[in-house]
Amino acid sequence: MREAVRTLLAELHFEGMRESLDRILDAAERSGDPPAAVLLALLREEARYRQERSLAYRLKQAHLPWDWSLATFPFERQTTVDASHIRALAGLEFLERAENLVLIGPPGTGKTGLAIALLRQALVSGYRGRFYNAQDLIDELYASLADHSTTRLLKRLAAYDILAVDELGYMNLKPEHANALFQLLEQRYARKSTLITTNLDFDRWYELFRNKPLVDALLDRLRHHCITLRLGGPSLRTPDAPADSPAAP
Repeated sequence: MREAVRTLLAELHFEGMRESLDRILDAAERSGDPPAAVLLALLREEARYRQERSLAYRLKQAHLPWDWSLATFPFERQTTVDASHIRALAGLEFLERAENLVLIGPPGTGKTGLAIALLRQALVSGYRGRFYNAQDLIDELYASLADHSTTRLLKRLAAYDILAVDELGYMNLKPEHANALFQLLEQRYARKSTLITTNLDFDRWYELFRNKPLVDALLDRLRHHCITLRLGGPSLRTPDAPADSPAAP
């Protein structure tokens, strides 16, 4: 009978129930659990299995470059940001409000680390997201112009609950690049949250894009519903202070 049940579970793609079948039935036989309790235990295993598979898929599709989380971020070294504020952002209410988040600061101050950690928290909480290096995103948008797939690509990128664009500033831009990026942010405006890290404050975006009307329109949409954090201090990539240093913890 177990083999017949196992076969049916496989045909129905109930992998969580199939994998736990023997363990749960053996336990039920020992304890005399009623059928309803056995069914509930099997269904819980199926739900757990699907949640884990769904999370694994979201993490894979997000293309996170590193497996960083807020638990690993060195807040004790990055004192220009309020750790409690970042942890409040990890509650993800800004996603529910479709607010944007922009992290501005010099290289090495932890912008990418915080972006990855917040994106990962969103994925764990069931949201769909994607991480892009800014130049890679621009290149993908530009390549889509050649095969006329831009509309399809923009629709896919616009659907993510959170889109993280890292290192906006270290790019070689042409006018068509800027236009494609504007179209993307236009489609996400007031609908989905975009997280951007950059070494350039907003007034220097004019130098980057070299198109004042476009930058005016882009910043108007980006900053309308936006949380801006400015990071400073020394680079976190420098070695920790020696143990006998007065600055050491």
